[in-house]
Amino acid sequence: MVETIVAYRIVIILVLSSFFDLILGDPKWLPHPIVYIGKLISFLEKVLKPDGSRKDILKGVLLWLVTVGISFGVPLCILYITYRINFYAGLILEVFWCFQILAGRTLAEEALNIKTILDNGNVDEARKSLSMIVGRDTSSLSEEDIIKAVVETVSENTTDGVISPLIAIALGGAPLGFFYKAVNTMDSMIGYKSEKYFYFGKVSAILDDIANYLPARITGFLIVVGAYMFPNLSGENAFKMMMRDHGKHASPNGGWTEGAAAGALGICLGGNAWYFGVLHEKAELGDSTRLPETEDINSASNLMWLSSFLLLLIAIFIRITISIL
Repeated sequence: MVETIVAYRIVIILVLSSFFDLILGDPKWLPHPIVYIGKLISFLEKVLKPDGSRKDILKGVLLWLVTVGISFGVPLCILYITYRINFYAGLILEVFWCFQILAGRTLAEEALNIKTILDNGNVDEARKSLSMIVGRDTSSLSEEDIIKAVVETVSENTTDGVISPLIAIALGGAPLGFFYKAVNTMDSMIGYKSEKYFYFGKVSAILDDIANYLPARITGFLIVVGAYMFPNLSGENAFKMMMRDHGKHASPNGGWTEGAAAGALGICLGGNAWYFGVLHEKAELGDSTRLPETEDINSASNLMWLSSFLLLLIAIFIRITISIL
């Protein structure tokens, strides 16, 4: 019995952590390890004191190495000791950590909360809620712009928040999952092309792009497959827009998921946006066959969940096959 559980440990972790993420999300009262990774990054930034010069590249490398080393090494050591003491205790801890690494429920709740606010006609409140999950200036966005921003966030973060972590967990359990989250958190905190972070965050931004290179493309194709399964969406157009427009995105990865989502919904995503008082000219992805509607937020969330489920099935199949062989 124990030998079987050990052999299928990763499968058990994938199933249970995904289930708990689906039903629980991110309870506010529960201490979250990603928060502590963020605090570590902030502490190291204060210690290293970036000044905007080219020397900040080396400081950024040091921050990356220390953050990733701690984020990977600490849970690895704790799990090693816990598993040695009691296998089931180690399994419970690893399932708990992997559940915290996944962010599907949280992403969906934040998006659908904004949908509800818009449905109630409160655009100002929707702008404030949106500002909590995106980096752009939301103060002057119209209702249509808010909807587009939410759909873009859900589609792009399907990779960062669910698919990439699931792949990391499938390959290396919680330690590799925390490795990925550290990489992604550094990019979200310092991976900007601002004067302060242009050099300091350069390594973090590049390595985040590398970490998400394959997962983003997998996610794009999963969104296409998912679009075929919903009668109100177009899988054919999702594939067409993804292949046509993915290269227009400023990110080497974001265009795959946003292009697929734009095509599936039949709306246009992207376009110019303000970040920290600076106008960023961004290409549009997809062809606008109609104006964005709040129901598009719900459709984007459904695509996120279905893509996650499909990836979970693939990962389980591969892990079971490996265990059998």
